[in-house]
Amino acid sequence: MTSASTFPSADGLWTGLRLAPGAAPGTTPDADTEAAIAVAEGTVRWVGARSALPAEFAGLPPHDGRGALVTPGLVDCHTHLVYGGQRANEFAMRLAGASYEEVAKAGGGIVSSVRATREADEDALFAQAAPRLEQLLADGVCAIEIKSGYGLALEHERKQLRVARRLGEAYGVTVRTTFLGAHALPPEYAGRSGDYIDLVCNEMLPALAAEGLVDAVDVFCERIAFTLAETEQVFQAAKALGLPVKLHAEQLSDMGGAALAARYGARSCDHIEHLSAEGIEAMRQSGTVAVLLPGAYYTLRDTHLPPIEALRTAGVPMAVSTDHNPGTSPALSLLLMMNMACTLFRLTVPEALAGVTLHAARALGLQKTHGAIAEGMPANFVLWNVRDAAELAYWFGQRPVRTVVRQGRIAVGAAQ
Repeated sequence: MTSASTFPSADGLWTGLRLAPGAAPGTTPDADTEAAIAVAEGTVRWVGARSALPAEFAGLPPHDGRGALVTPGLVDCHTHLVYGGQRANEFAMRLAGASYEEVAKAGGGIVSSVRATREADEDALFAQAAPRLEQLLADGVCAIEIKSGYGLALEHERKQLRVARRLGEAYGVTVRTTFLGAHALPPEYAGRSGDYIDLVCNEMLPALAAEGLVDAVDVFCERIAFTLAETEQVFQAAKALGLPVKLHAEQLSDMGGAALAARYGARSCDHIEHLSAEGIEAMRQSGTVAVLLPGAYYTLRDTHLPPIEALRTAGVPMAVSTDHNPGTSPALSLLLMMNMACTLFRLTVPEALAGVTLHAARALGLQKTHGAIAEGMPANFVLWNVRDAAELAYWFGQRPVRTVVRQGRIAVGAAQ
C-alpha cells in the first residue's frame, strides 16, 4: 500500500483537458473545447476554457492532460465496506430459490456478517477492507461513505468506525462514517427490539458520537428490521446530538420511512424501490436525495423498479452508489453501477454521471468540497481515457482511468 503522504502534489496548470458535461458548473466549454484547471495548495483556483485562462495562472508548473476527458472525482455515497468474512454461500442459496427474507430467517443475512465482524480485531478488519477500498479508488472514487452495522454492540460498532477512519487516513480519501447500529437485531436481543433500540439511542450512539466517530446516522426501516416508531426513536436521538440522518427506505415494502426521514431533513433515502408518491413529495420538499442502488436490485433479482420517472418529474436529485456489502451487493466498481443504473433503471448518461458526482456528494453533505470542479473547492478530479462521457456508463469491465487527483494530490497515474 502506498502511503497517501507520498502522493505527489497536483499543484500546477492542468491543460489539454476536455470538460465532461456538468463537471464544472458555471463554465461554458463543451467537450470539444480545450479546458484548463489551475490548482494551488491543493485547491482549484480556476477552471474554464484554456483560451480564457487568466495571466496569473499561466506560469504554474504544467500538467498536460493530452486530450483526456475530465470529471469531478467520483463519490460512493452508500457502502458497508468494513466487515468480517463474506457470504458467497448465501448467493448460492438465493440462486437455489431462497428469498432475502428466508435467508435472514434461517440465521443468515446480516447476522452472519455480525458473527464474523465480532470475531475480527481492528487490524484484521482493516486488512480485509483495504483491498476492497483499493478497487473502488481505482475507479476514480475520491469520497466514500462507510457505515457500521455489523457489530451491533458498542465495542464492535466502535471497531468498524475506527477502521473506517483509518482507511481514510491511510489512503488519502475523504471518508464519511455513518452509524448504522439499527441495522439488524443482534441474537442476544432476539424478541426484544425495543430494548435494543434503547441501547442504540441511549448508550451506543452518544458514546460513539462523543468519540468523534459518527458523521451521520442511518436505520434499516423494513419488515425484517426496524419499525417506523423505532426508526423515529433513533432519529430523535441523532437530532439531540446534532447529527444528520439517512435511511434505508422502502427497499422491500412501503413502510412510509421516506416521508418520516424527510420530516427529519434526511440527507438521503436509499434503495426506495417501493417509494410512494407521498414519499417522493416529502423528499422534494425537504431536499432529500434519492440514492439508487442497482447492485442490490441486480443481486436480489428484484423486479420492482424504483419510481425513476416520478422522481425525475418531481425534481428529486438521484444519486447512484455501489451499496457495497457482503450479502446483497458485493460490488467493487462505481462505473459498473453507472451502467446498471442506465440499463436497469433507465437513467440517462448525464443523470448517471451527476448521480456519482454532484448528487452523491450532496447525499453525504459534501457538496461544498466534492462532486464538482469549481474555484475554491479541493482538487478532486479524474482524467479518463475516453472520448465521450457516455463511455463511462457504456463499458463494463473496463477501467479507463488515466489520472486521479484526490485531496490535491496525484493519487493514480501522472500527467506528462
